[in-house]
Amino acid sequence: MLQRTLPTLVLTACLLGGWEIYCRQSGVSPLILPAPTEVISALIRERSEIGRHAVSTLSVAALGFSLSVSFAVLTSILLHFKPWLRRGLMPLFVTSQTIPLVALAPLMILWFGFGMLPKVLLVVLVTFFPILLSLLSGYRQTPPAFRDLLASMGAGRWTIFRRATLPSARAAFLAGLRISATYAIVATIFAEYAGARRGLGIYILTAKNNFRADLVLSAVVVSATLTLALLGLIRLLDWLSARGPEARGNA
Repeated sequence: MLQRTLPTLVLTACLLGGWEIYCRQSGVSPLILPAPTEVISALIRERSEIGRHAVSTLSVAALGFSLSVSFAVLTSILLHFKPWLRRGLMPLFVTSQTIPLVALAPLMILWFGFGMLPKVLLVVLVTFFPILLSLLSGYRQTPPAFRDLLASMGAGRWTIFRRATLPSARAAFLAGLRISATYAIVATIFAEYAGARRGLGIYILTAKNNFRADLVLSAVVVSATLTLALLGLIRLLDWLSARGPEARGNA
């Protein structure tokens, strides 16, 4: 574990150290580029306010991501059993990913107001497709011999799917979760930036309008931390799901 994380920690420390030295030696204004120590100090001073906005962002991202995963799983099962429906809907799903967030977020706010709904919908739209695509790709990785063996034993389509196809998609599904998780917090913040009453997005917008680069970067640090925490939960899910079959086998 340490061998894997040590290069990242060393590189991060070098980048932060170079950043700090540059800010101290170049005389650049903190209004333009605050030093890392100034960013941390601002984060500590404003921890209560930033924390309040971070909770709002996290709640929206978690709800949107959960709905996205549920919708993607159900849709993937439907498209797997109905190939004609997959051929008809996949071009529409692909087209939905070409719509820029900068145009979509204001429209969501305009149509659904400043509440939670438009932000949740935006998170779902952004994170749904990678999960769906990874599941459909994982279903195709089912070993034909395993599928044929179950069919020769009289297993139906649903039994084959549950026993062979679904377990074969585990790795692809988790990869799709990791990709979508990196988008969930960003999509929420972008929606808040377009229009919201609270959240890291509106906090960043307010700090930017007040020329507080230190507060903007503090919110960025919190956003990155939330994303890493979400990725950590997915890694934990990966570990638990991998141990499940082993534990049953040992029992």
